[in-house]
Amino acid sequence: MASLFSRLFGQNTPAASIAPQQKRSNVGSYIAMHEIGKPVWTQRTGTALTQAGYRQNPVVYRCVRLIAEAAASVAINVFEAQSEHETHPVSDLLSRPNPREAGSQFFESLYGYLLLNGNAYLECVSVNGIVRELYALRPDRMRVIPGSDGWPEAYEYTVGTQKHLFHQDEKQSPILHLKLFDPLDDHYGMSPLSAGQMALDTHNVAGSWNKALLDNSARPSGALVYANDGANMSDTQFDRLKEELESVFQGSMNAGRPILLEGGLDWKPLSMSPKDMDFMEAKGMAAREIALAFGVPPLLLGLPGDNTYANYAEANRAFWRQSVLPLLNRTFGSIAHWLSPSFGSDFRLEPDLDKIEALSTERASLWQRVDSASFLDRNEKRQAVGYGAIGASATPSLCEGERNKGTGVEAEIAVVDVADEAGVDKEKHLD
Repeated sequence: MASLFSRLFGQNTPAASIAPQQKRSNVGSYIAMHEIGKPVWTQRTGTALTQAGYRQNPVVYRCVRLIAEAAASVAINVFEAQSEHETHPVSDLLSRPNPREAGSQFFESLYGYLLLNGNAYLECVSVNGIVRELYALRPDRMRVIPGSDGWPEAYEYTVGTQKHLFHQDEKQSPILHLKLFDPLDDHYGMSPLSAGQMALDTHNVAGSWNKALLDNSARPSGALVYANDGANMSDTQFDRLKEELESVFQGSMNAGRPILLEGGLDWKPLSMSPKDMDFMEAKGMAAREIALAFGVPPLLLGLPGDNTYANYAEANRAFWRQSVLPLLNRTFGSIAHWLSPSFGSDFRLEPDLDKIEALSTERASLWQRVDSASFLDRNEKRQAVGYGAIGASATPSLCEGERNKGTGVEAEIAVVDVADEAGVDKEKHLD
């Protein structure tokens, strides 16, 4: 009998007593279990979202173009206090910001950068302390350099290997940073594409799936079953069959071509249930979510819906009121505040709403209500609809008559007397 030491360390053990070993996998008896993999999302950077969105997705492209072109087409009015300037150096600058761009092209680039990246940067070129030119810079090339107090003290713009530093300690800041609100970032804004990232990737992947299906003869996939008495195909046979399927039967140009099966091969198509085909509905919902992120009514993009004239008019009006005008007010307010030190006056920029055709119905309704207000004189009515006064008022208001002659019948008589002197119909004022 072997000693305990021999049994523990295998010394002096006869060779015949050792059982022959068999090589086999330690995990051969396990069954592989699979589950759906985690989704792969586009990176939340301005460049990645712009590449996946504006350059590859038609819904994003149309949303950005629709908002940017609409906002860039609006005329700009310059006001100082209550006075509107028909001509002003600021309006001349904004209508021709630089020798290479007109005002509409300049603002279209500005709004496009802001919508796609969440950030937009304007550079001003000053001569003798007066701003002469404006340029819209690419956000992906700009970097904010914060100071010790946390506020930006400079901006670094990089083109290739060249870097330029814009310091913000001058009287007229050379850079205006426009950004959309981001609650988790102190220096950069958040793009609407960042909020609609899941819908964007879903829409893009659904399009890629359709393209792949067309490339594979527009048929669902299947399986070739080799049933030859349990035998397996040789490597040569497998490679030849795979090469033949890829070169002869795959692709849209080979759609409908018959396949010849031999040697125990049998084709088993894999059908898709209606639930599996529901990706088309998911693609439509993703498109509507993208439009929602940009604030564009889906009806304006041609997405399925009630395409009646009344609904389209309402959708267009909501688009201007809820998406375009807030963007204009934000941008014009920032530009006016930024350029005020250079022009030495506090002015404000406002969009000319009278020239927006989509708001003509609201404008006509407002004019009708103001015109029917008998207690307002001519200049007060003009001021109520956004116009300036034109000389002395021809007809005092009822309130002024009340202050002069009392109330009740005396007030009406006072108004009629003044109207008579001005040659105005008495019955109209009595009514």
